[in-house]
Amino acid sequence: MKDTPKHQGKRKKLTGLLVSKGIKDESVLKAIAKIPRHLFMDSSFEDHAYQDKPFPIGAQQTISQPYTVAFQTELLQIEKGDKVLEIGTGSGYQTAVLLELGAAVYSIERQRELYKKTSLFLPKLGYRAKKLIYGDGYKGHKDEAPYDSIIVTAGAPFIPKPLLAQLKVGGRLVIPIGENSQKMTVLVRTSEKEFEKTVHGTFRFVPLLEDKNQ
Repeated sequence: MKDTPKHQGKRKKLTGLLVSKGIKDESVLKAIAKIPRHLFMDSSFEDHAYQDKPFPIGAQQTISQPYTVAFQTELLQIEKGDKVLEIGTGSGYQTAVLLELGAAVYSIERQRELYKKTSLFLPKLGYRAKKLIYGDGYKGHKDEAPYDSIIVTAGAPFIPKPLLAQLKVGGRLVIPIGENSQKMTVLVRTSEKEFEKTVHGTFRFVPLLEDKNQ
C-alpha cells in the first residue's frame, strides 16, 4: 500500500478543485488532502482516484465523489470528540474523513462483503472507528445513542424515525432524501420533539436499502 509524492500532488490539486466548488472548512480540506483515496479503490481505478467522481467498490455500491464527501462532512460541523453515527460504511473513505476530524465514529454497513473488507482495511491505514457494525442502517445503533451527528451516505426515500430518535438535542442529521435523485437535507434537533430542516442542493446516491431480515 503505497502513497507516493505523485498521489499527494494529485490530492493537493483535488483540494484546490473542492475550494473552487465552494468547500470552505479547512479541517475537511486537510482531511481530503491527507487521506490516500486511491487505496480505498480497486487498483484498476488508481489513475482516476483523484478525479472528482464516484467509482464502484463492489456489492453494487460506490465510493462517493470527493466533493460530495466534503460537502456532507462540512454540513455536519464536526468538533473534535463528537460522537458520530455513519450509515453506510462502504469503502471506509468517509469514515476515515470523520476520524481525521477527531470524531468518535460508529459506522453501519448492511453489505457483508463490504463490512468484512473495510473492517480489516481501515486499521491497516491506522484508522480505528469506535465500532463498525454489520446491520440495518434504517435502525441506527441505539446502544450508543444519542449522537452529536448522524450522516447517511446513501439515498433514502424517507427519513428513518430511529435516526431522529438517536440524535441528541442540538445534534445534526445529514441525509440525502429522494428516489432517483436526492435533496441533501439537514435536520437539527432543537428540542425533544422539534427539528429544524434545511435543504442544500441536489445529489445522486446509490439507494439506502432496508434489511427486512435484521
